[in-house]
Amino acid sequence: MSDSFTVTNTEPPLYRRLLTEPLVHFLLLGALLFALDSVLLKRRGDPRRIDVPDTAYEEARALFSDSTKRDPSDRDLKILIDRWIDNEVLYREGLRLGLDKGDSAIRDRVIFKALSVVQAELREPTIDDKGLRAWFEANRARYDTPTRYDFLEAVVTSDRSEESLRRFVDSLNGRGSSDAESSLNVFKDRPRPNIVQSYGETFMKGLAAGVPAGSWMLLSSTTGPRVVRLLEIKPGKSADFELMRPDLIKDWRNEALAKVTTDAVRELVARYRVQRREDRR
Repeated sequence: MSDSFTVTNTEPPLYRRLLTEPLVHFLLLGALLFALDSVLLKRRGDPRRIDVPDTAYEEARALFSDSTKRDPSDRDLKILIDRWIDNEVLYREGLRLGLDKGDSAIRDRVIFKALSVVQAELREPTIDDKGLRAWFEANRARYDTPTRYDFLEAVVTSDRSEESLRRFVDSLNGRGSSDAESSLNVFKDRPRPNIVQSYGETFMKGLAAGVPAGSWMLLSSTTGPRVVRLLEIKPGKSADFELMRPDLIKDWRNEALAKVTTDAVRELVARYRVQRREDRR
């Protein structure tokens, strides 16, 4: 009778041995974190993508209308939305740099801090005398004293048909009579650009031609016919470059710094994928 025996393999299976290896633990943990981050990224959105919400357009439109008393044009709205995008990018960059730490008034302060970081890396703009003179000439309208006008407007509150308004003007000038009801507005020192913006170029030309001063006129405007009386034209005055030099240097520097700052912010914006409402149409 021969002896027999059974050989028993006491080593654990391969998968159990692998699970005890630190390197395998590290790789598994990395894969888990990668998968988790992918899920969270889908939920919280791409940090490099900016979807401009409809509320941004509504707030921009309301802000513009409140401050200018008119609806914004497409160009006006684009400028405001560009500014909103700039601020959103500065806010995200500020969060990325940890500039929100210890700050209770989060968003506005983070934007300001991020903008300060951007400006700190910019080179101070410089200009020579020739360049300053050229800039002054290109922006002379900002410094010249414009021609100003004093005039009255009789605002008719009853029949505003052209025939009725002409009878009203004749009566004001001592020719005939009118039963039109009206109120009086007095305008003093109104500069030409302001009048053009409010009433239009045709109205402005008619008012400037209202000589002799003192006669009532019926003028066309962008909002309909207006009954007005020119009182006085006050000639403008050209600005003196040498007298204005300190202010010109200050204004140019502020404008140049604003431009290079905007360019730097737009470089940050270029790193993001911005989705505007008009792009979704």
